[in-house]
Amino acid sequence: MKISFNENEKVKNAVLEGLKKTGGYCPCRRERTEDTKCMCKEFRDQINDPDFEGYCHCFLYYKSK
Repeated sequence: MKISFNENEKVKNAVLEGLKKTGGYCPCRRERTEDTKCMCKEFRDQINDPDFEGYCHCFLYYKSK
């Protein structure tokens, strides 16, 4: 398993800028809870799933098998 940033620099930079503006919360979500703090709970659960391969909700991270 490997976690990496999105290779598209525009997407990566836009999401990182959004994270700065929200104090580390997923810029793609309205809720500001511990579950939406980057890395969000949804992606942490996906990381733990051995069958999952793909991007997190906001496309900042990619999990490969």
